[in-house]
Amino acid sequence: MGRLIYYSSASGNTARFIEKLGLPAQRIPISPEAEMPVPEGPFVLVTPSYADGLGRGAVAKQVIRFLNDPERRGLLRGVIASGNRNFGSLYACAGGLVATKCNVPVLYRFELAGTETDIDRVRAGLAKFWGTECSTCTQMEQLTPA
Repeated sequence: MGRLIYYSSASGNTARFIEKLGLPAQRIPISPEAEMPVPEGPFVLVTPSYADGLGRGAVAKQVIRFLNDPERRGLLRGVIASGNRNFGSLYACAGGLVATKCNVPVLYRFELAGTETDIDRVRAGLAKFWGTECSTCTQMEQLTPA
């Protein structure tokens, strides 16, 4: 199974979601001075959404910085976005922006730190997604632990 790379602000909602998932994950740091994670292979990005009333600033600057590296961006396979339904049409909008820009699918959207249903759906969905993704892998690659 592929890995997750996520960004979580100081509020920690996305970090709590990732912790509940219990899947291998690397965090994009909050600090611009901190070193970016190095993906170990294909990954799904989990990102919160931030936007003003017009949708500006929806993708965190650190996520943009992370994806501006062509090698990292080339390993991106999908996006899971969080948001707050109070923002109406801008709910989880960072997912769609990243997906469009990087030509990958939005796999799921959840609110704030997610619910147990969200956790179950994301676990099952990722297992199916990576299973489909790896249908062309060699048997050796499929047996290698992530």
